Amino acid sequence: MAYIDIDGLSTWTETRGSGENTVVLLHGGLGNSDQLFDSIGADLEQDFRVIGFDRRGHGYTADTEEPFHYDDMATHAIKVLEHVDASSKVHLVGWSDGGIVAMLVALRRPDLVDRLVLIGTNFHVDGLHEPDPGDDSPVGDTMLEGHAERSPDGADHFPVVTEKFMKMVTTEPTLAPGDVAQLELPTLVLVGDDDMVRLDHTVALYEALPAGRLCVIPGASHAVVIEHPRLVAAIIKDFLQGPETPETFIPIRRAQ
Repeated sequence: MAYIDIDGLSTWTETRGSGENTVVLLHGGLGNSDQLFDSIGADLEQDFRVIGFDRRGHGYTADTEEPFHYDDMATHAIKVLEHVDASSKVHLVGWSDGGIVAMLVALRRPDLVDRLVLIGTNFHVDGLHEPDPGDDSPVGDTMLEGHAERSPDGADHFPVVTEKFMKMVTTEPTLAPGDVAQLELPTLVLVGDDDMVRLDHTVALYEALPAGRLCVIPGASHAVVIEHPRLVAAIIKDFLQGPETPETFIPIRRAQ
């Protein structure tokens, strides 16, 4: 564990595992890097150098008075990547909000990124179902507990973070399929079959990607990385370690 200074913000980072290639994990909204390290990261670090960092107002990284915007998060991520001592481009694995950040980073700085993994990711705000967790859902309590255990701002700051998060996710992102089409690097789109991201939106994301691959995990929700960590990690490793262009027996879309 280490803290690095990014424009005056003390940013929590951690590196696990080793390997010739580097995977950078980008956590979800209101979450933290431990959620990915402790789920899919455990298997990924057997073959890769795995790096995670907590964005502003998340995990072990303190908040500021500024609102949340995906573009700002991408700027933060780019500056973290510039600190990474990697011998080559990195693979970005982003879950939910982290996937949005990953797309924006790759669009702005393709020189930093080798391959993308987008888990439960929407490219436009209209691509989300409205969540209805119900009174018995453990999601809210889990997020609050994770924040309270880690945040330098304390548990009382969680409502502030939540308000800023909700303002962002109800107005952003606003990418179009044409923007997504500029992502020419190999990209894996992975979702649960009962994801918070609409399935038709996920398919539109996949179809807009010039080098996209699609994986829908059955019996899974937006929390697919927690529900099926070994399966998700195996699929990601196969994607990252396999050929850039998959070799299939009867290509249709890729034959064009």
